[in-house]
Amino acid sequence: MPYELKHVFASLPQMERGVAKVIGGDPKGNNFLYTNGKCVIIRNIENPAIADIYTEHAHQVTVAKYAPSGFYIASGDVSGKIRIWDTTQKEHLLKFEYTPISGKIKDIAWTEDSKRMAVVGEGREKFASVFLWDTGSSVGDVSGHAKLINSVDIRQKRPYRLATGSDDTCVGFFEGPPFKFKFTIKDHNQFVNCVRFSPDGSRFVTASADGQILVCDGTTGERVSSLGGEKAHKGGIYAVSWSPDSSQLISASGDKTVKLWDVGAGTAVTTFNLGTDVSDQQLGCLWQKDHLLSISLSGYINYLDKNNPDRPIRTIKGHSKSIQCVTVHNSDGRAYIYSGSHDGHINYWDADTGDNDCFSGKGHTNQVSQMVTSDAGELVTCSMDDTLRYTNIGKKEYSASDVAKMDFQPRSVSVAPGGLSLAVCIGQVVLLKDKKKIFTLDNLGYEPEVGALHPNGSTAAVGSDGKIYLYSIQGNTLKDEGKTLDTKGVITDMAYSSDGAYLATVSTSKVATVFSVVDGYSVKDEFHGHHAKPVTLAWSPDNQHIATGGMDMMVYVWTLGESEKRIKLQDAHRLHHVSSLAWRDEHTLVTVSHDASVKQWTITY
Repeated sequence: MPYELKHVFASLPQMERGVAKVIGGDPKGNNFLYTNGKCVIIRNIENPAIADIYTEHAHQVTVAKYAPSGFYIASGDVSGKIRIWDTTQKEHLLKFEYTPISGKIKDIAWTEDSKRMAVVGEGREKFASVFLWDTGSSVGDVSGHAKLINSVDIRQKRPYRLATGSDDTCVGFFEGPPFKFKFTIKDHNQFVNCVRFSPDGSRFVTASADGQILVCDGTTGERVSSLGGEKAHKGGIYAVSWSPDSSQLISASGDKTVKLWDVGAGTAVTTFNLGTDVSDQQLGCLWQKDHLLSISLSGYINYLDKNNPDRPIRTIKGHSKSIQCVTVHNSDGRAYIYSGSHDGHINYWDADTGDNDCFSGKGHTNQVSQMVTSDAGELVTCSMDDTLRYTNIGKKEYSASDVAKMDFQPRSVSVAPGGLSLAVCIGQVVLLKDKKKIFTLDNLGYEPEVGALHPNGSTAAVGSDGKIYLYSIQGNTLKDEGKTLDTKGVITDMAYSSDGAYLATVSTSKVATVFSVVDGYSVKDEFHGHHAKPVTLAWSPDNQHIATGGMDMMVYVWTLGESEKRIKLQDAHRLHHVSSLAWRDEHTLVTVSHDASVKQWTITY
């Protein structure tokens, strides 16, 4: 194969304030899974940089759970569709597909023999369904709730029992199979967010927005006790997860804590404090073998430490919103990937291990549109918040002073040695030196789309509709010497090769064009292949290849001088087009997309 996927740095879960997030765990204890957009993300619990993404849903996926056998995963989406698919094959073949309810699915539970499943959520005519996984035929009637059902669980041994928790503040208790309504527990006075049976089936707990956790008998459904007396948490409780030995459980709350409970004694053994910010509210948790996981509203996944409750062992960060731009910087023999997303968030990744973090301090407040690294070891970013930021890569924190405010929204940024940067804004081109504006071109008579500085700092190229304007940089000015290049269509991206020999462009005419600088910008190559608008391009470090990504979901790698030779990465990100590209080295291409994940590909020519 001319290309293969080397690493997937997956997105974080997509979170919503006040909405519980279900994390699934595999029965063997190796993986955990969650959802973001139309993707189900499976991650290795020991090494979360190992990830797999399932992308077959047509609508936003809300929940995914492993079957107790471990061979299948059931995932449900906002349209009410359940897909049951294979976990053992890379292709994740679809086994069955059903639409048990006609609205958003909130939770899924399997019986311990992996034969029956319960699905609950927001239906139009019913809020729940219990059926045989291989035929879809009903094995009971889950009724008795007046509002949508948030949570469901099934006792993992016979006689089976089923419990549901609903927005009508009630918990439903059912015996089966076939499952029949037994009675309602009305001891909560707010939404019931989570119900979970202990692994040994002796108890189940109900957790609610009223801050209470009630413990009930697993066979009869009678209330036994409550955890922590009147209230278990100061805030609403969104999720609970039992220990494998059924003696303890963890609970995640909007009060920004996770508590570890001794269920027999009814007391909290440990309280994990996860911060003071709104984004530190805890909306999901999972107890998997020895790992205790919780999910913050920010999407961060926390590995909790029983010995040090105020500091997680580690926190998995990343993006939960679409990534718009990416660049790679090598320092001390290691490659680091920098990615900027739609919500203004910038993350950096160790390209080998996937270890990542974000810059500290206050950064961009809106979409990061483009980023480049300068020879001074700075990450230069332009954003829809009308600023250019210069962030020291070594310090890893935003500087309040290294910000250049633009008069208009910047679309692209380019840098050259000697502290030069070029910002192309809507209706304006700005030249900066040492982070200060030194020259502005207004009243252009054309709409500038994207710019590029020649690596020797002598020329600024600005692309627009059908033309590229070449300005010479003389002292602190941009001089228009009337040099233009004709192109077809609107230029969507452009870049000089690192040796300055070539200028590459992509445009709405679906062509990638390479101009030879030394030959007076004559056309060296034209590459045809995209069947929709290409939006991004990147030069490989050897200056012999360019990669282009387009709205047709394709990524092509082209070789200079050989317009017929191309490597085609089909569906690099399956559901979305690639929004930005960067080369880590001449055989490793980094791609990012609206699925909020970062992928690295090994390219073989």
